[in-house]
Amino acid sequence: MPYGTFVIGRKSLSSVMHIERKFRNHTVTTLLVLLTLTSGLLLANRAIPKATAATPATTFSNFELAGNPFTLGSSVGVTCPNSARTCQNTEGEPSIRADRAGNFYGSSENVFCVIGGQCGGTFAYKSTDDGQHFTTLPLPNSVSECHQPPVQEQCFGRVGFSPAGGDTDIAVAPRKNSNEFYNVYVASLQSNPPLANIYVSTSKNGGASWSINPASASIPLDDREWIAADGANKVCISYHAILTTNGIVVDCSYDAGSPGSFLQHGSAFDVNHIAFLAQFNNAIGNLAIDPRNHLVYQVFSAVKDLPDALACGTSCHTHTVWIAVSIDQGMTFTDYIVYNNPNTSVDYGHQFVNVSVDNSGNVYVIYSDDHNLFYSFSTNFGNTWSRPFQINKSPSNTAIFPWSTAGSNGALDVVWYGTDTQPTSSAPGDHPDTYPDTALWSVYFSQNLQATTPGSSWNQVAASGIIHHGGVCEAGVTCTGNRDLLDDFGVAASPTTGLAAIIYTSDQFVDSTQEPATRRSATSPFCTLSTNNSIDCEHTNIAVQTSGPGVNQHPHDFEVDEEDLENTDLNGGNAPDFRMHGEDMGRTAITSISVQVSGLPVTFTWTNTFPLLPGQVATAETRTFPLGLVLAVGSIYSVTITATRADGTTETQRTNAIYTLGAGLGL
Repeated sequence: MPYGTFVIGRKSLSSVMHIERKFRNHTVTTLLVLLTLTSGLLLANRAIPKATAATPATTFSNFELAGNPFTLGSSVGVTCPNSARTCQNTEGEPSIRADRAGNFYGSSENVFCVIGGQCGGTFAYKSTDDGQHFTTLPLPNSVSECHQPPVQEQCFGRVGFSPAGGDTDIAVAPRKNSNEFYNVYVASLQSNPPLANIYVSTSKNGGASWSINPASASIPLDDREWIAADGANKVCISYHAILTTNGIVVDCSYDAGSPGSFLQHGSAFDVNHIAFLAQFNNAIGNLAIDPRNHLVYQVFSAVKDLPDALACGTSCHTHTVWIAVSIDQGMTFTDYIVYNNPNTSVDYGHQFVNVSVDNSGNVYVIYSDDHNLFYSFSTNFGNTWSRPFQINKSPSNTAIFPWSTAGSNGALDVVWYGTDTQPTSSAPGDHPDTYPDTALWSVYFSQNLQATTPGSSWNQVAASGIIHHGGVCEAGVTCTGNRDLLDDFGVAASPTTGLAAIIYTSDQFVDSTQEPATRRSATSPFCTLSTNNSIDCEHTNIAVQTSGPGVNQHPHDFEVDEEDLENTDLNGGNAPDFRMHGEDMGRTAITSISVQVSGLPVTFTWTNTFPLLPGQVATAETRTFPLGLVLAVGSIYSVTITATRADGTTETQRTNAIYTLGAGLGL
């Protein structure tokens, strides 16, 4: 049921690994439901600005995904949206990424299977048409077929067996494998027995099939894993090792996550900070790898220092945002403070502090204090950071559960769950869990195309109708209610169009063609008007951007997507290697490219023959540097790239490169 360019009725909230802790008694009157639905219309119309000739309005179309384990075949192969009303699912807490060809991949955990452990815990989806449609893939965690008769109480439609599926996260390789596919990885927590290890499922053929590594973590008993990919076959996971005072561990595989291949282990806490960070005084955020230079970033929030930790004890409010940066492939990390709030009662340890990296190597960290949403940026690979800048504005007076995706230099998309309700006081206990049923939540999207400019403006819109109303608990498995939104969701931007696709959770009864009410079987109702705003109606939706600017602006004729300056001698010597890769994104041929490092000319050997025609890529490498250029691991150098066009004109761009320690070896 479309309303203008905004399609109402896509409300998806969260799913949970321990579903029995999420049920709560919902008594919803018909009046309140009608108020919820009509308020979604008003909110959507109010949030989307009118189009102008210069900047078209940013709009989204919403629909539900397929993935119902209570129906035969588990909806594998179903493409959404469709008119057959087969796009229904029981998933939540989803994530999404895009490969360099513009395909989107999403994953979401199955609420009702994870608790029982007898069917596929994680679902996966793929879009090959810029997010306009998503098809349900074979289940990443299913390791066997159910050969019993199709008794749904036992087999749930023959979806296979999976002892995993909690806290799903997804990653896509930035380079193609030997079969010309981008590897896709889905990570999830083991649920039977709970939290024993981390499953990593790998697809080397675009999601057509999966292989499974059931023991990827080097330390058993884990919580809230994240996953990130680099090169063609490198993949890393990070997680809380809950037996080791909540230390954050980063394990990496150079063989596409195959069993036994997670051989590289590191701690996100360096020797100068581990004494007070690893005392259950930290909250983990996501893991990111910059494919441009292979730096690994792990974000988290914690206490500020040892006196801070001693003053507050265990499990204190995490009022300091940190980032761990690795320049040696993820083997060791150095910890930097992104922002320390002097008010120690402020808590940034919500679901979740988020990091993303743009195509020029700028790093962004997004964090919420349970009221407002802020970001800080770094233009020197995480060494120093800007002050916080607020992102959300009215009508999103509260903003929680942030996620971000970055594009070209300075271009950043951020999403969150927002409501016009706000805390009635600044007291630490006054937070979204206490909000009344009149608090109406929607998915918000905000874009900044100059995010590295202090004070630059954000374009905010509501990307969905109402997805939930009432309180939102952020205490994980200790919640006693209000956890229908679970803990997170995600956004990705297509590298080809720059437009965003948001995957999110809703617990609203809509029952439209675009968003059918989920049913346990073909005949029995499951999500009904009487169970609206509860776990019984929880499902995963997509909001795809249909108009407005994208984050991939392609400002240069010669677009550089790799600028890797590294020391290949890992034994203490100095053997520099500088690799560069780019593409002619302009309308004329490029006849030559010259490079300077710190003002000194560097001669590259190019693998292709000039002129470089529009759409063609170029790769270059050098191991020879001017005598006056002193290279030290960890130092940052200015790089000037000048491209000469066929008509004799030139284009110059200036970037920074960091001298890493073999960060790209083997990729």
